[in-house]
Amino acid sequence: MIELEAVCKTYRADGVAVQALRDVSLRIDEGEFVALMGASGSGKSTLLTVLGAMNPPTGGQVTIDGIEPYSLPVERQADFRHEYVGFIFQQYHLVPYLTALENVMLPLTIGSGSRREKRQLAHDALARVQLSGKENRLPAQLSGGEQARVAAARALVNRPPLLLADEPTGNLDSATGGLVLDLLAGLHRAGQTIVMVTHDRQAASYAQRIVRLRDGSVEPPEPSAPTPG
Repeated sequence: MIELEAVCKTYRADGVAVQALRDVSLRIDEGEFVALMGASGSGKSTLLTVLGAMNPPTGGQVTIDGIEPYSLPVERQADFRHEYVGFIFQQYHLVPYLTALENVMLPLTIGSGSRREKRQLAHDALARVQLSGKENRLPAQLSGGEQARVAAARALVNRPPLLLADEPTGNLDSATGGLVLDLLAGLHRAGQTIVMVTHDRQAASYAQRIVRLRDGSVEPPEPSAPTPG
């Protein structure tokens, strides 16, 4: 599904080069749920935006489903993101004057199909995150967990192969965060590929695998405990 080969990302701030990613090589299989962990500034969010075809690396190669998104023309990169990637942001970025249904329909505005078909897709996505009956509520009329689920439905409405989540429980209390993590776990069981940035060990425990970053590099996996006997 995803292969990164020696990916580097360097920013320039006040004429000084800051290396956010250093020779990151990583493989994520289709249907896998991976948590990215590391201290602040370790490169987690940079790596997530590189995976989302939103932040071109300064070196190395990114391949997703056999496609090298950064080799595509800029307009095709936008099409690639639309077709392949769903993104859940920490702040959710719901439009306050649009209903839950209308927020979920936003990614469909550039696609083909009638408005009726798009409304049905949005209804189906909301049902998938257990928000049937709340389609006409504004974000301010929803709880924090419900807003997170609207954001998840919006990310999933195009049925993208890859779902990226950046600290999806960062603004939620533990009980509400647990509901969102249960949702992600359910999507994973249904076959969704998920990469989630988190600093929370409890959240990371929902993933199949944890990838730790330190100073822009992937740390070697911790050795498995020896089998007794």
